[in-house]
Amino acid sequence: MGEQEKLKVFDDDRNQIGIASRSDVHKNGYWHEAFHCWFLGNEQGIDYIYLQLRSKNKKDYPNLLDITAAGHLLSDERVQDGVREIKEEIGIDLAFEDLSPLGIIDYCVVKENFIDKELANVFLYMSENTFDEFTLQLEEVSGIVRAKFTDFTQLWFSDKEEIEINGFQINKYGNKLMINESVNIDKFVPHQVTYYKEVIQQIQKKIK
Repeated sequence: MGEQEKLKVFDDDRNQIGIASRSDVHKNGYWHEAFHCWFLGNEQGIDYIYLQLRSKNKKDYPNLLDITAAGHLLSDERVQDGVREIKEEIGIDLAFEDLSPLGIIDYCVVKENFIDKELANVFLYMSENTFDEFTLQLEEVSGIVRAKFTDFTQLWFSDKEEIEINGFQINKYGNKLMINESVNIDKFVPHQVTYYKEVIQQIQKKIK
């Protein structure tokens, strides 16, 4: 996504106060809208959460595990238009009606010269997709993996230090390599822990 793309910006009470470029949004720490979609699958009675592996070429958080599909909402987009991110990043074509809302979660990440204050419109998709059905936008996403949802929950609630992930990655030659490894939270994009916990709790309500 280009640094000059225009995003709606908001005050602390979620009132829109204007439009700014993506670079200014992160430089000045404006609240802005994002779209997050988490895929959850079930196989033989076990729930699995799906994660994307960010491309090593990404400016922010390369080679880390992240939300299944996510992105900024542009100034002329509604929340419903966020489904384009799913199609663009991981090649799964969904209708907005296929998704279950998990709420709007706000969070803030501050690092040097970068303040990310997101109003994240978060959704859940109950997926029956196999790994073969994902087509990745390789400049953004280099792989898809999954973890047992119970393991993922224990990781973020500090009951486990490492969890198993499995899936695939596309290497620089375009070859698909299988991933099967143990990871800790250092392998994940450092969204606030409160964000991960809130997502987990909202998903738990949906799958009871």
